[in-house]
Amino acid sequence: MDRAESDGDSPDSGAEAPKKQRSFWKELPLLIGIALILALLIKTFLVQAFSIPSDSMQNTLQRGDRVLVDKLTPWFGSEPERGEVVVFHDPGGWLEDTVLPEPNVAQKFLSFIGLMPSAEEKDLIKRVIAVGGDTVECKKNGPVTVNGKALDEKSFVFAGDTPCNDEPFGPIKVPDGRIWVMGDHRSNSLDSRYHQELPGQGTVSTDEVVGRAVVVAWPVNRWATLPVPGTFDQSGLNAVAAVAPGALGAAAALPLVLWRRRRLTRGHTAG
Repeated sequence: MDRAESDGDSPDSGAEAPKKQRSFWKELPLLIGIALILALLIKTFLVQAFSIPSDSMQNTLQRGDRVLVDKLTPWFGSEPERGEVVVFHDPGGWLEDTVLPEPNVAQKFLSFIGLMPSAEEKDLIKRVIAVGGDTVECKKNGPVTVNGKALDEKSFVFAGDTPCNDEPFGPIKVPDGRIWVMGDHRSNSLDSRYHQELPGQGTVSTDEVVGRAVVVAWPVNRWATLPVPGTFDQSGLNAVAAVAPGALGAAAALPLVLWRRRRLTRGHTAG
């Protein structure tokens, strides 16, 4: 009897013992793996860091700046727009004489997952001046014009530089699906002006564009966004859009005019 009571007071032998938590060190590899996958996805689809290798975009960007490039919007069909600062792959022949430093294994890995700027790819960064369908031109001592409209570039062109006196050009009609790019430091930028002998006549295919540089992320004391200068929003710059409403109106009115003429002709014939 006493034995039975004793057994009843004992813990239930069928109850499950509490599960032992895995140690932090066992969880760490999984956490690192997830973090690397997320970093790779972000680098592939969202943003990527790029290092500024030259002075061609002064004073907007300085050599050694790190910029973050928006890679997401191109996935939704967005095309580069006038005034944007964009990163693009070498279209061919722009950087053929440029020797890149050989990165070590750690740099290659961190670059691959997007935690460091691109280590091996030959990429350039310039400002979009004209897009497909635009006519761009710059004569000596004159401003850059897009579709006949002069650009006021004082807010971003390097102090003391002229718009194009070192290399006047144009007029050039930019083919659809391509862009005309120039550096902000005009006297120190081998941009579209200097590659007109190549296929595309100095223009860059939008397929080569990695994305738009949206912010200077490093060094901290140079943190800044990279907005589109106001001169690219001026009225009438988009010649195609300005002409389109008139063309559409004429196209819509033509059938009405022909119908009215036909009625008048029939009336005269019947009389």
